[in-house]
Amino acid sequence: MSEHDAPRVVRPVRNQLSLQPTDLEALVPDEHPVRAIWTLVERLDLSAFYDEIASRGSNAGRPATDPAVLLALWLFANSEGVGSARLLERLCERDAPYRWICGGVPVNHHTLADFRVEHGKKLDRLMTQVLAALMKEGVVQLRRVAQDGMKVRASAGAASFRRRQSLERCRKEAEEQVRKLRREIESDPSASTKRVQAAKERAAQARLDAVEAALAEVEVVEKQRVERDEKKPSDARRRGEIRVSTTDAESRVMKMADGGFRPAYNVQFATDESGVIVGTDVTNNGTDQPHVVPMLDEIRRRTGETPREYLVDGGFVTLDNIEAIAERGATPYAPLPKPKSKAVDPHAPKRNDTPAIGAWRVRMGTEDAKRVYVQRGVLAERTNADLRVHRRLDRLNVRGLVKVKTIVLLAAISFNIMRLVASRLSA
Repeated sequence: MSEHDAPRVVRPVRNQLSLQPTDLEALVPDEHPVRAIWTLVERLDLSAFYDEIASRGSNAGRPATDPAVLLALWLFANSEGVGSARLLERLCERDAPYRWICGGVPVNHHTLADFRVEHGKKLDRLMTQVLAALMKEGVVQLRRVAQDGMKVRASAGAASFRRRQSLERCRKEAEEQVRKLRREIESDPSASTKRVQAAKERAAQARLDAVEAALAEVEVVEKQRVERDEKKPSDARRRGEIRVSTTDAESRVMKMADGGFRPAYNVQFATDESGVIVGTDVTNNGTDQPHVVPMLDEIRRRTGETPREYLVDGGFVTLDNIEAIAERGATPYAPLPKPKSKAVDPHAPKRNDTPAIGAWRVRMGTEDAKRVYVQRGVLAERTNADLRVHRRLDRLNVRGLVKVKTIVLLAAISFNIMRLVASRLSA
């Protein structure tokens, strides 16, 4: 082909230096949700975060990353289902909304990960702040609240669960490995070898610490089992050996929504009829019954009020729970246990019923109560589905009850802030 017949194309030139000015403001439309999130973050009281910063005035030290930037990044990331600090770091380099939040502030995954799990108490106060704003604007009125729980997969494998005997053997092996590595470090003068050996020693020590934590948790589980068994007849007591994970000692094997059994945490949410989360709780107890009273007290602590109507499913129902709901000033709506005999009217008060229990039985037989109770699934299960599917709260990437609680709090705050954003946009 002659030169005159060859096609003319523009070829890439990758070794050409160039300057590309960027206007971050122009990259994000005025109506983009990230702007509303940043506006709300700026209005929150973040003084507790700033009080911990050591770099001040002319004092020596590297300036800290602005906590408002880190908080806004996680809130927006959570709303988009991003739960990985490494992925969030990459998004801050390439995606316009995340770059806009950063505004040129460099962030890395270590800073992001540490911020997310090290500020549980501060996030707890932020949750209360956001709820107060929603109540002030009339979005949350606590007229009707539904509670539900979901099992969230822990960051631990089933094979990591071991019996006490196996843990004791692992501890001896780990202790011997630590001692061996320390002897090798002391006997080898080479600096480079020492660094390698020191890294191995840290890994061995971490393994030993994990086994020690698992053994300590065995003691906790044994004590809990004894306390539960004291309330049961002898033929109903559990006989199997206790197993604890060496990966996440505080996780427990629980029955999941699909019927399988896997390491998990029990995450509880209470949702107002406005769709706002008004209470959260995380435990490693797989049953729901013990979590009614703590959640009601949690709502009272955060809002200063008690819901007028409280909706729970059959997994939460005990007579003590129904009584406790009524004692706190709420009207309980929950399904009645199925009577053993078809001749028994489940809606008729029984001889030993307290007034609150008797009223609950009668109430649940009315058409009004049935219409109210139908909303439980709409409120509670919709919230759980949103958090599980859209915010990726289906599998945890942190370990330990304290860190899991911070992850759940952050998810709830993000969920509520998007409700607040929607409320203000529609006003």
